[in-house]
Order: sequence, then C-alpha cells, then structure tokens
Amino acid sequence: MSGTAGRTYLSAVIPLYNEAITVERLHERLSGTLESLGKSYEVIYVDDGSTDGTTEILQALHKKDHKVKVIVFNRNYGQHAAVVAGFERAAGEVIVTLDGDLQNPPEEIPRLLAKIEEGYDVVGGWRMGRQDSIVRRALSYMINQVTSLIVGVKMKDYGCMLRAYRREVAERICQCQEISSFIPVLANFFAGSVAEIPVGHSPRSSGRSRYTPFRLLRLNFDLLTGFSLLPIQVVSFAGILISFLGLGFAVFLGIRRFFVGPEVEGVFTLFAILFFFVGLQILALGLIGEYIGRIYMEVRRRPRYVVREILE
Repeated sequence: MSGTAGRTYLSAVIPLYNEAITVERLHERLSGTLESLGKSYEVIYVDDGSTDGTTEILQALHKKDHKVKVIVFNRNYGQHAAVVAGFERAAGEVIVTLDGDLQNPPEEIPRLLAKIEEGYDVVGGWRMGRQDSIVRRALSYMINQVTSLIVGVKMKDYGCMLRAYRREVAERICQCQEISSFIPVLANFFAGSVAEIPVGHSPRSSGRSRYTPFRLLRLNFDLLTGFSLLPIQVVSFAGILISFLGLGFAVFLGIRRFFVGPEVEGVFTLFAILFFFVGLQILALGLIGEYIGRIYMEVRRRPRYVVREILE
C-alpha cells in the first residue's frame, strides 16, 4: 500500500463498472460528506473495464479535484479485484469502500468512522430496508448464513459494500495472492474486532445489478470451496454413512431371501438406490474437480488484474 502512515486519515475506495450515469452525482455527495469531516482524505475510483464513458468522466473529475485518484483496468476483472487495487494505492489510516450505484448512501460514512474510532478493526454495514427483490434477499440471507458459519464471525450482511477497515487489515488483505478472494471474509479472518451497524439502502437509480441470482449462487459455492473444506468433508461423511446403510440393506436382503425366497418386486427400489449412489459419486467428483481447479488457477500465479492507467 502506498502513502505514509499518518499523512491521510481516510481513503474512500469505489469500484466502478459502467456507472457513467451516477458517478458525477456520487462524487458530489461523497465529497460533501468527506469535507464535513474536517479531516484529510482521498477518493480512489477503480474503473473495472467500463465501456460506457465512465473512464472519461473519471479523468475529468481527476483534473478538477486533486484529491481524486483513478485506476483504470484494461478489462473487467470483478468487484473484489478492483477493491484490492484500491487498497494497494490507498494512503489512509482508515479505508472505506462503497458501491458506485448510489445504493450505498455516502452520508453513512461518518457513522462507520465513529464506530472505527471506538477501537474496532472492521465495521460493516447492514442494509436496513433493502430495496431488492424478494428472491435476491432470500439468496443473500442464505449466503450470509453460510458465510457466518465458515468464517466463525456472525454478521447479518456480508454482501454490503459500505464498510470501513483499519489500514493494518487492508495491508494483510493485499498480502493474500489468491485470485478468487472475497474481501469481507478475508477482513474478518484478519481483524481482531468486528462490528456491524445498520445503514440505509437506496433503490437503484439506473441499470440492473450485476449480481444475478445465478451469480449469487455461484458466489456462495465459491465461498464454500474457497474458504472451507466443509463441502468435501460433508460428502466424505455422507459416503461413510451410506456405506453402512448399504451394508445393512444387503444384510436385510440376504435374510429376506433366506426366508421368502427369490423375488423381483424390489428391483425398481434397487435401481433408485443405485441412481442415488451414482449421483453422490458424481457430486463428489465435481467437488474434487472444483478444488483441483482452484489449485490449478493459483499455481499459475497470473496477476489478479492488469492496470491500463493510473491518475494520481
């Protein structure tokens, strides 16, 4: 991470992807909020391969406001890669992240900072009155429950981007070199103390969320396989259990044949049991392949992102 400790109090990191409609309004509201703090700050916009003119708007903002830094990727790498890029360029003692679509109100930042000043290493936002569909809220609830189980830190909203981190936590996150990363989970692994506060959530003013139900389910699977051995352990335990059940069923059929004699009525039951075993084996192979694929992705040591331009 860049900068000298103590020089800048706050760094605001905002990943952007095709947010040309909202970025100027976002900067106006964000700057007003940060100026009211009366402390030194910087704003780091990370353009994650936008194609709608977001880059040109950010270049203009950089020329008008010396507190604005801009990092431009050569293509889209994803939200978490963009956040890491912002962390690596941040000079602040405290780093705040938020989305660029104005669903996270910048006016909530002082409340996050007040909680950080109480001594917490990480403060997460919990979106009260979420302005999302019931399907999206249900999937998010499931992901939050699974993530809390994996990390061992119970939080109501791991998906909220409105969060504050102490510099030391952000530095530890930057030291992690894995390609697939989930910033809030890594932060809670490294933080000594974590807090969560309710924050506002506004409806999207334009466009649609990039996190479709399929992507949310994929994210949940990534969390399971990227931060825990629980899936493969569950399958292993199920295999042991089914082996004992299969042995018991074989003994039962043997005794039944001895007393009843040959019969064919149960052949479809046996087929059903066989199909269940085959399905479990395919699931186990898929999980093993997922873990092996992650190892393959990591050992190639390719960069998480490629920066096309930096404006400082």
